[in-house]
Amino acid sequence: MQSEPERELISSSLDVCLVQDDPTLQRHFKGHRDAVRSLDFSSNMKQIGTVCFTHPAIHILIPIAFGHKCALTAQNTRVFSVKGESTVFRAHTGTMRSVSFSSDGQALLTSSDDKSIKVWTVHCQKFIFFLNQHINWVRCAKFSPDGRLIVSASDDKTVKLWDKNSSECIHSFCEHVNHADFHPSGTCIAAASTDNTVKVWDTRTHKLLQHYQDDAMVNSLSFHPSGNYLITASSDSTLKILDLLEGRLLYTLHGHQGPASCVSFLRTGDFFASGGSDEQLSSCVMVWRTNFDSVDYNEVLQQKDARDEKASESGAAGLSDSHTSQKSGSTAPVRPGASVDAPSDGQQDSVPTALTSTLQHIVGQLDVLIKTVAILEQRLTLTEDKLKE
Repeated sequence: MQSEPERELISSSLDVCLVQDDPTLQRHFKGHRDAVRSLDFSSNMKQIGTVCFTHPAIHILIPIAFGHKCALTAQNTRVFSVKGESTVFRAHTGTMRSVSFSSDGQALLTSSDDKSIKVWTVHCQKFIFFLNQHINWVRCAKFSPDGRLIVSASDDKTVKLWDKNSSECIHSFCEHVNHADFHPSGTCIAAASTDNTVKVWDTRTHKLLQHYQDDAMVNSLSFHPSGNYLITASSDSTLKILDLLEGRLLYTLHGHQGPASCVSFLRTGDFFASGGSDEQLSSCVMVWRTNFDSVDYNEVLQQKDARDEKASESGAAGLSDSHTSQKSGSTAPVRPGASVDAPSDGQQDSVPTALTSTLQHIVGQLDVLIKTVAILEQRLTLTEDKLKE
C-alpha cells in the first residue's frame, strides 16, 4: 500500500490498525466505546471527524500518515500517536449525533440530543453561534458547499434549511430522516429516511427530484465531489453506491459486521470513510479507496496503447472475455478481506486500436456534455435570481 500525505484525525476514542493487504480498504480504526454515529473529512485532507454515540467530547489528534503503523487509545484526556498532540473540548450537554467541517476547513458544525446545532472554529475550538429551533434530538447538521446554508435533520420529523449569516430557518421539509447532506452544487439535498428510502430535493423549488428504495433503514449518506454518485450506510451493514445520472444502484459493499451508521467522502473523492459497530459491540472506522470514478478512463486507455501497437505487429486483434472481466473487476470496489488475483500475461489480450479510438471519442463527448449541463445550470440559476429580484 502506498504511503499518503500526513493526515490529522478527530475522534473521541480510537484504536488504530492498518489493513495493508487489501486493495480497497486503506485503514481500519477501532476503539470507540459505542457505535460511531458520524464522521467527516476536512477540506485540507488532514482531518477526519468522528463522533461516538455516548460521548459529548471531541478529540483532535495530529498528525497521522496513511501507510504507517500506529496505535491510538483515548479516555477523554490521554491520547497517544506516532507524533503530534491531541486536544479535547466538550461540545454539548447531550450525546453528539454529527460532526461536519465547512468547505474551507475553518469551522466545525455539531448536532446533539440537547436539541441544538453549534458552530465552532477548528483552530482554537471557539464557540461561534448555535441554532435551536428544533424541538427534538438533532441527528445531523451539514454545511452547504459555499458555506451560506446549513441543513439539519431532527427527530421532530423535520429537515430544516438555515441561513448561516442570519441564523434563520428558511424552509422546513416534513420528513422523519436520520441524515441529510448537500449536493456539491449546493442546489439540492439528499436525506436518508427511516422508511428505508433515500430522497433528493431541490433546495430552490423544494420539489422531490429522486427517490431510492433500500432493503433496510438508511443511517447516513454522502455525495461524491463530482456530484454523480451518492453513497449510503444502512442498518443491514452494507454501503450502497448510487449512480445519480442513471438513477440506479451501482455497487453494494459488505465490509461491516454490524449496522453501518455513517459514511463520508473525502473532498477530493479519492477516499471515503465508513463507521459502525460489529457483532461484539465494538466500533470501527474504515477508510476505503474510491475506484469507480470515470476520471481514470483516459489514463486506462493510454496504458493500453502500448499493448495495442505490439498486438498489431503480431496480428493479434479482438477483445477477449477474460479481458472484459478484468476491466469490469478493476472498477468495482472490493470487499474488505477479499483477494484480487492478477491475471497472467497470457490472459491479457489487447484492445483493438479502433475500439480505443472510439472509447476516447465517447469520453470526450461525455466531457463536453457535462460542461454543457453545468453551463445550463449556471444560466438557470442566474435567471432564477433575476426573477426573484
